[in-house]
Amino acid sequence: MTKMVKSLAPKALAFLLLITLLCGVIYPLFVTGISQLLFPKQANGSIIEINGTKYGSELLAQQFTGNQYMWGRVMNLDTKTFQSKDGKTLLYATPSNLSPASDEYKKLIAGRVAKIKAADPDKANTPIPEDLVTCSGSGLDPHISPAAADYQISRIAKARGISADKVHEIVLQYTNRKLFGIFGEDTVNVLQVNLALDGILK
Repeated sequence: MTKMVKSLAPKALAFLLLITLLCGVIYPLFVTGISQLLFPKQANGSIIEINGTKYGSELLAQQFTGNQYMWGRVMNLDTKTFQSKDGKTLLYATPSNLSPASDEYKKLIAGRVAKIKAADPDKANTPIPEDLVTCSGSGLDPHISPAAADYQISRIAKARGISADKVHEIVLQYTNRKLFGIFGEDTVNVLQVNLALDGILK
């Protein structure tokens, strides 16, 4: 038995090294190279860069609070818990993990509803799309529904002194349709809309 183990050990070690080389070095380099060649923007984080300035990623939410901007999903910001030694934020949004049946959650929703109604009193009696008062599982969802975007058009137009049609045109420009018209849902990218509103994206 000992002789068999001794004879198999070199082969097992060689096989382990071969698999490590294939799966840990060659395959990752191959996939990285292909992605950089065929999908360089996506492989590097889908960064929105204009004239050398990086404004963020299409795939990560940013918080906007001014009435002149489109608001995205609720973000539970945490700039203290997740920090590096030099004070830089490593993770700035997390899901709440609160039960929808809890009193604390109900108070949070009520507060968010009140804030949205106060920002646009003309729509006080209009139902608010739920994605404007709830956070996503990641806390970093960059998209909202077309209904949530449309709800904000009048507020944005009034704050900027432009027509609602102009804001609606921008929203449509940055609306992502269902894949093949079947899979997923229509979504609006909040960061892209706000950059377009500011005249950064054309």
